[in-house]
Amino acid sequence: MYHQNYSAYNDEGLLNLMRQGDVAAFTELYNRHFKSLYVVAENILRSPDISKDIVQEVFTAVWQNRERLHILYPKAYLQQAVRFQVLKAIRSDRTDSEFYKRLAQVSQDMVVENTYSYKELQRTVEELVQSLPDDCRQAFRLSREQNLTYNQIAERLNISVKTVEKKMSQSLRFLRLALHNSEISH
Repeated sequence: MYHQNYSAYNDEGLLNLMRQGDVAAFTELYNRHFKSLYVVAENILRSPDISKDIVQEVFTAVWQNRERLHILYPKAYLQQAVRFQVLKAIRSDRTDSEFYKRLAQVSQDMVVENTYSYKELQRTVEELVQSLPDDCRQAFRLSREQNLTYNQIAERLNISVKTVEKKMSQSLRFLRLALHNSEISH
């Protein structure tokens, strides 16, 4: 049996072989990119197990959808797929302050590596913020865009701090659920 030298293939060539069901081509692509993709996830999540799971999920999806995928730049596609899965993992996190810090980190990475995807994410988040009820949107923007404390927001809006907390909680819950259900999660 003829043994191909898969390391001689570029990523596009490996994808073409994968579309035909070539498991060895898939294994080469996996071995070639696993470590760098893992580092992308781990740098953001700080969780080796979750990072490893995310990269494996991305590769599983690539294999399962190999016949339908039309990928022009495999390395960029894989990195973006990992980032989207990282976003998904962050969205499922329960701590609001950590959610935004980690979302900011992912967004910053996207700006550097993929301006289009960042703009899409930014547009989606802005649309979601615009769809919040006026009082929630106002409190959210004062908190996130002007970095005001809940006390400062309460003073400015002439409402109680408890009301600000309630509006922020509603806003964050809505955004988290909407992002989770959006097409961004790929």
